[in-house]
Formats: sequence, C-alpha cells, structure tokens
Amino acid sequence: MAASFLQLKINEIRANKINWQTYLQSRILTQDEYVTMTKLDGPGDQRAAQLAERPLQCVKTLLHLVVHINKDQPVQYIAAMIDDLLQEDRKYGQLFHDVGRSNNQPVYGTFITLMRRPDKFTTNQSALIVARLAYRSKEHMGASDRAVYLTWLIDQLKTPKNEYRETATYCLQLILRMAVYRETFVEKDGLDSIINVLMGKVGFQLQYQLIFCLWVITFDPKLANRVTKCNIIPTLTDILNESVKEKVTRIILATFRNLLEKPTEPELRRENALAMVLGKVMKHLEVLEGKKFEDADLTDDMHFLKETLEVNVRDVSSFEEYASELKSGRLEWSVVHTSANFWLENATLLNEKNYELLKVLVSLLGNGHDALTLAVALHDIGEYVRHYPRGKTVIEQLGGKQHVMTCLTHQDPNVRYQALITLQKIMVHNWEYLGKQIEAPNVNAKETTTSVKM
Repeated sequence: MAASFLQLKINEIRANKINWQTYLQSRILTQDEYVTMTKLDGPGDQRAAQLAERPLQCVKTLLHLVVHINKDQPVQYIAAMIDDLLQEDRKYGQLFHDVGRSNNQPVYGTFITLMRRPDKFTTNQSALIVARLAYRSKEHMGASDRAVYLTWLIDQLKTPKNEYRETATYCLQLILRMAVYRETFVEKDGLDSIINVLMGKVGFQLQYQLIFCLWVITFDPKLANRVTKCNIIPTLTDILNESVKEKVTRIILATFRNLLEKPTEPELRRENALAMVLGKVMKHLEVLEGKKFEDADLTDDMHFLKETLEVNVRDVSSFEEYASELKSGRLEWSVVHTSANFWLENATLLNEKNYELLKVLVSLLGNGHDALTLAVALHDIGEYVRHYPRGKTVIEQLGGKQHVMTCLTHQDPNVRYQALITLQKIMVHNWEYLGKQIEAPNVNAKETTTSVKM
C-alpha cells in the first residue's frame, strides 16, 4: 500500500500500548471482553489462537470499544487493530457487517461518523476501514453514506499539501473497483479532482494510483462517455511522454484502450483516437516497440492502440484535426489555423451543435492558458469573424469581445498583437487595411504569420 505517511503513524501508535485494565475498572469492558482484548493485543501465538477460537467475540469487542471510547490515542490504537484484521482475512469484512446489524449499528455509519473527528489519523484510518469493509464484503453502502464518503475522499484530493492524499487515493482504488460506487464518484465531480491532481507535480506512485481509478471507471461504457468529455487524454499523454516507470506506462495504455473500446457513441471513440494522435501517442508507441516487456497485457495494448490509431488517422479531415486540437485546450500554429482556405471552407462548422466548438474557442481566452494558446485562439476568433457574416454578433453574444479586450493588456507581446488585430476585425469592416497599419511585435513575430507543421 502506498499510504506511507499513514503507515508511519500506525507504527508510532502501536508503540504506545493500551492498558486494558483501565477500561475493565471503569466498566467499559466486561471481564470477558477484557480477556479478549489482552489476548488479541498480546503475542502472536495468543492473538492467532484467540482469532481462531472466538473471531465473532473479537469483532464484537473491537466495535464496542471504538464506539464507547472518546480519547484519541485509544481510538487510534483500536482503529489500527481493526484495519489489521480486515487485511488478514476477507471473512472479517462480512463479520463486522453481521455484528453491526445484530447490534442495530450499521458499521458504515459507525466509521463514517469517526471520519468527522478532528484527529486526522483517525479520520483517514476510518476512511480506509470503510473502503476495506466495502471491498471485503458483499454489503454496499446506502445512497446517503455513499455520497458522504465519496465527497469526503474527493475533498481530500483537493486539499493542498495533504499528507494523507495517498490514503484517500488508495481508498478510491479499492472502492471504485465496484461499479455501484463509480457513478456517484463521477456525479460528484470526482474526475475533475483526479485530473487536477495529475496536472500538478506528483510522484509516480500517486500517478499510478490516480490513473488506476480512471482505468476502472472507463470499464463502464456510460461513464467512459463522461470521461471522454472531461478531456483527460492531454493530461495522460503528458505523463506518458515523461514516464520512466513501466507500471505508469502500462496503466495509461490500458486506460487509452478502454477509451477507444468502451464509449457507446462512435463519435466519442473517434474523438479519443484523434486526441491521442494529436498528443503524439503514436510516436511514443514507436519508441516503446523498441523495448522488451514481459507483461503480455502491455504489449497487447500497444499493438491494439497502434492499429486503431493508424486506422483513424488515415481519413482524418483538416476540420477534425482542428476540432480535436481545440477540445484539447492546447493550440499551436499550424496550417489549419493560418490557411485562408481552411477558414473559408470551415468557419461555419463552428456554429454546429449550438456553437459548441466556438464556445470552446472563446473559453480558451478566459481560463489562464499559456501565451501560445491565447495567441492562436485570438487569431482563430478573428478568422471566424472575417469569414462568417454574422461572426461579429455571435462572438459578442458569447462574451468573446470582452475576453479579447482583456488580452490587450497581456504581458506577452504576441498575445497583445493578436488581440489588437482580432479586435479590429470585430469592430470594423475594412480590417485588411487597418491590420497592415499595426506592426507585429519583434519577439517571435514570424511565428504569428508562418505555418508550422504539427
């Protein structure tokens, strides 16, 4: 398990043994429960014998204590004991559910309540116990508990500098293996939380765990459609191109395969293929083919991806290429942007599906994108206005004019230049004449007028 910070804390907690005699004297424990705990917390042979002879009593006593003790240190200690038990044998997961039901005390509710304590170790250890209880039994959480639990895990991913982020991710790895929890996770914007973490600087182990979560989600065809619309491919291609760990490469390629196989809509499968081509996945596959892998699944996924992407790239149109690049949120100067013929033939296609692609283009001006993307997006808006008679009106209705004006003060000279040219195209008719009166910036000015092959 990758939750190293949690494990370090567990080792510290185990070093401080509990005096169970105190709880016998205060009548929190009966004599029988006291004997159970001293053996369960005793040497290995005593513990094994107690679990073999009285597993039900061990579970009953642990649940009794975790509910009736309030101090942090003993609660932490008992939670660690429960987690140990759940890892040892799958049968204990069902036993905890059975005991909770017999006491009219559902165990999911018990540990979700513990997740509200101020002590971070207890909250995270309890979250892990909930995940193990779900994974190691046939009992599913009710809708209310499921929503509370998954929302809590998502919040842990969003929390900056969270020492327990690996624990939350491991919980998701366990819980999302079960289909019943995946839809709720997606509905709670869990996909965005994963992508946002992956876009930051994280270690390869956390990368693997988070992408594993995406991989299991994409086995559900309906959810694979939703994953496609979250635009995860550019983020995964970035990681793939930099990855030096085979396990990370393997899980990314497996996720890509699902995104080409599982979506129910052919159009979405096509979009995914084009996004992978745009992200230079085919070139990376060529590099990987020169290496030897013992993992048969990895090599099979490589061959599948190569064949599928080659089929899709054969008949790709220039507008499909443009649409795929636009949806990726990353634009570069290329023929599809700078060719007058392209805009003459395709400008009106941006109006389809209630201006879906045009809205994406305008949104690129307001989401803090890099200077190159901003410059190209500004240029494209100008070309749309130039080649579509109602372009000026549509752009203003979508708020594009205000975004363009904001870019006039951008720190990058190319962005300012493109914003000025585009604003002239929006505001006046004789834009060609006025455009010639504006001198392009010296820094990378050539880049704004010259086609660059992708």
